[in-house]
Amino acid sequence: MFVHDSLPMRVVFGTGALDRVADEVDRLGLRRVLVLSTPRQGALADRVTGLLGERAAGTYDGARMHVPVATVAAAREVAEELGADGCLAIGGGSTIGLAKALSLRLGLPSVVVPTTYAGSEMTTVWGLTEDGRKTTGRDPVVLPRSVVYDPELTYGLPPAVSGPSGLNAIAHAVEALYAPDGTPVVSAMAERGVRDLAAALPLVVADGSDGAARSLALEGAWLCGACLGATTMGLHHKLCHALGGMLDLPHAETHAIVLPHVAAFNLPAVPEADAALRRALGVDDVPGALRSLADRVGVPDGLRALGVAHEDLARVADEVLAAPYRNPVPPTRADLERILEAAWQGSGPELS
Repeated sequence: MFVHDSLPMRVVFGTGALDRVADEVDRLGLRRVLVLSTPRQGALADRVTGLLGERAAGTYDGARMHVPVATVAAAREVAEELGADGCLAIGGGSTIGLAKALSLRLGLPSVVVPTTYAGSEMTTVWGLTEDGRKTTGRDPVVLPRSVVYDPELTYGLPPAVSGPSGLNAIAHAVEALYAPDGTPVVSAMAERGVRDLAAALPLVVADGSDGAARSLALEGAWLCGACLGATTMGLHHKLCHALGGMLDLPHAETHAIVLPHVAAFNLPAVPEADAALRRALGVDDVPGALRSLADRVGVPDGLRALGVAHEDLARVADEVLAAPYRNPVPPTRADLERILEAAWQGSGPELS
């Protein structure tokens, strides 16, 4: 028995889709939209502002990784001063996360234009970081009203961003395949999303202007994100939330490094998920294939390459054990120490 709920999502996908943003804003009846970005995406924010014309109330370009509450407070102040009735986020997970925070705090509806493979645009999951701790939750109010996917906007992503971002998306699908609330629909999307991203990412890294590969990767990210939106997160996401919130690590790289090790721990207990991933990746050893893909697309070799001190691992394990997510195999402290040690060293994953 299963129950499948479909989120009320609208997706506009295709080359040149960015030109549709004003139509999507009009469709929601918004008149004073705050455009959100990171400082590095300022040019794109300006481009969107031009497309919106008089619908744009202003911009806020201070989005930051892990959505610090101080950043949310600053953006909220700007939104209130401008009398914004909605927001448009253009960028990756940091900017999308800020839009969600404003939806949570102010009830502002959002239109989102992803420029990476984050996938969070397809979920009701929000996250906020304060005093080194990342808190997450789910609320329908944060779900973007419309998502505009334009593969052309990903052409400028350097390989060092494209690869980890794609592995981050794959992680959403991997966990969805063994989630307690998974369904046949979710499993089909997850398998297709993993297959598309695994095929596209090496091509994207080799040639960022490969339009077919960029489209395939973005479509895969959409499917993987939708899987995350429909299911419960497990150990992989809990570990990455703890690592990111406590140590301010780069989000996508952390997911990409940790994924093979958690897969090696969980997959022996969930043979159907393992079989789906074997089909998607065309291999017999899923954790090994995930690690190999990470190596091919330039993911850093281990958490220590991100600057994690070995003594930090114990604190991360404490955080995970204090508030665990549901997982096919409830990890012991020894399990967590082994997973974190392997992820820190960058050694190959071993089946538990």
